[in-house]
Amino acid sequence: MKKYSAPYIFIGNGAVVENTVVITDEDGKILALESVDNHDSASIQFVEGVITPGHINTHCHLELSHMKNKVDTGTSLLPFLINVVSFRNIDEEEIKAAIVAGDAEMYQNGIVAVGDISNKADTAAVKASSKLAYFTFVEMFDFLQPHLTESTFAQYQAVYEAHEGEGKNRKSFVPHAPYTVTKGLFDKVNSLNKSGTTISIHNQETPAENQLFLEGTGGFMDFYKGFGFSLDQFEPLGKSAIHYIIQSLKPDFKTLLVHNTTSTLEDIQAALAWNAQTYWASCPNANLYIENRLPDYKAFLNANAQVTLGTDSLTSNWQLSIAEEMYTIAKYCSYVPFETLVKWTCENGAKALGFEENLGTINQGKTPGLVQMHVSKLGERFFMQDAVVKRLI
Repeated sequence: MKKYSAPYIFIGNGAVVENTVVITDEDGKILALESVDNHDSASIQFVEGVITPGHINTHCHLELSHMKNKVDTGTSLLPFLINVVSFRNIDEEEIKAAIVAGDAEMYQNGIVAVGDISNKADTAAVKASSKLAYFTFVEMFDFLQPHLTESTFAQYQAVYEAHEGEGKNRKSFVPHAPYTVTKGLFDKVNSLNKSGTTISIHNQETPAENQLFLEGTGGFMDFYKGFGFSLDQFEPLGKSAIHYIIQSLKPDFKTLLVHNTTSTLEDIQAALAWNAQTYWASCPNANLYIENRLPDYKAFLNANAQVTLGTDSLTSNWQLSIAEEMYTIAKYCSYVPFETLVKWTCENGAKALGFEENLGTINQGKTPGLVQMHVSKLGERFFMQDAVVKRLI
């Protein structure tokens, strides 16, 4: 047996305990939580700060790890997307090495499971042998061009088949974003996935996205013209972009909406009324990197929304660390309690990806991983001192 204790132990579901020892077997399975007073202190590994479960990264693009520091910050989404496309032709060995390094970085930073976007099969081998659990989202887009829907699906079927979807790893077909997916491709997603599986989709990343669906105007019109695509057949909804998702996806999936940078309380409430199993993946550092703005977290708190955290890719981030995402929110949106950040990171993340049986909370029988964080308590509030983490298990 191994025994761990800290001044405060965060169970992962919002609860915090003191004077407690976490007892595990050699594989990290939680055997019990007991009072420190009932154990010889010499048998316990005491750490400073707090202990949390292993972190869940619900949104990453591991296959883009080779693009670190290659795309400028603060450009806004549309120029960012154009830059990403221009850097896709990179030496294959460089891509493979960066994927291996990205997986190792996440493990080192206390991450235990990842929701990973895949447009190619490049990450399949690393995921099969990784210490992390992966939910691979095979992401499809036909650029709002109905004539491309069938060929798009044929292209991504091969990517889906290349990835493992059993044991610790899972997979699903998913749409990229409202502004890149036709109704026909949404229909493919609806028919290809089993009820209850997790579907990921980028949502409301930039004001131009809402403008497209509200009015049929804005930056996306020129964006598509630049790639030689016509939007003559596109009809705006007169509503924000999230309503296109609501109209197009079946409500019996776990739907993981990603970024939500411009989502309002009304948008959040509309989605929750449509599907109570809606989760909201926030990637604050990527939001700052691309759009230089953060979501309105007060709206998510007021709606009692199930928020999760993600890193996005090294194209749009400086590191792959959920602790850094928590620290950014704590720094700029200090009204979000640290207990809530842990719940977003751990329990909510595990539930969103369907890994809650073993991950997300420090409960007997689970193997969630344990992470030490530098957090102190002043009065009734917890404060992150930095984003440094140490993986205990």
